Amino acid sequence: MSFSAKSTSAIQPWIELSRVHRLAGAMLGFWPFAWSLTMSARSVSMPLITYALYLAYGLGFATLAHGAGCIWNDILDRNFDRQVERTKHRLIADGRVFVRGAVIFLFSHLLVLVALLWPLNHLAWIIGLIAVIPLPAIYPFMKRVTYWPQAWLGVAMNMLVLVVCSAVQYEVTPSAIALLCGCWSWTLYYDTIYACQDKGDDVKAGVKSTALLFGSRVKAVLAFFAALFTASLAFAGHLNKQGPAFFALTVGGSGLHLGKQLITLDVENVRSCLVAFEVNGFAFGSIVWAGLFVDYLLVYRLHTYAMI
Repeated sequence: MSFSAKSTSAIQPWIELSRVHRLAGAMLGFWPFAWSLTMSARSVSMPLITYALYLAYGLGFATLAHGAGCIWNDILDRNFDRQVERTKHRLIADGRVFVRGAVIFLFSHLLVLVALLWPLNHLAWIIGLIAVIPLPAIYPFMKRVTYWPQAWLGVAMNMLVLVVCSAVQYEVTPSAIALLCGCWSWTLYYDTIYACQDKGDDVKAGVKSTALLFGSRVKAVLAFFAALFTASLAFAGHLNKQGPAFFALTVGGSGLHLGKQLITLDVENVRSCLVAFEVNGFAFGSIVWAGLFVDYLLVYRLHTYAMI
């Protein structure tokens, strides 16, 4: 075996443990950051180069945060994972990675995340620290005590909305709070779909979820959360004085896309649920961002012309 092949073989388990190869999960954390950033960038007429640097920062931060969350979940849920068909071959569950090594790997993620927060202002740093440590740390315990673990996940996944708003505008704005409410609804939507993959095994393992709670009414409840997301998004745009591009492309486009998802979704089909989950991580997030970005560019262009 060549040196490069040995290196790849040695690194592969850690890539798999942090889910770096499963980009959809990281993107679900990145998009709320990107949406909040673009709204804030429009409000303060942020230069394009600064905006691009913030986007890169957010993508790196979301990827590391997602990896840390996955490692922590796998450590705590290893006994549950062994009882679920989809997760029984995860690295810690089947003994390919030991808990001690996973804990060291987790702390390396957390150290980098805290270092990335360090340059931010005090308010953003405090909110970021809450987003990095206590909120994700508590989440795995929720599925043991409540059928609403997705509600806690909705807060944990989307605190970057407030981090980036406070970093750029030095305060938590009403529009950011409205956007956070929308993102919370979106997390309830996509993670309930994700949980539908494991309903049978979760009952046997004693794992609770909104998918089990909603039962036969799950699609109706998903429609409610989709509508709540769209309404919250529109309200956030109104508070932030967004333009027509936002309401046409972001609000209209996201509403239509969620409607199409619900029509085609089969909650009893594992493949259908996985596809819908991944679509939210890629196509849907892009649709919401596209209208925001166009609106930002239009305002940025007007601001640039006014300075000439």
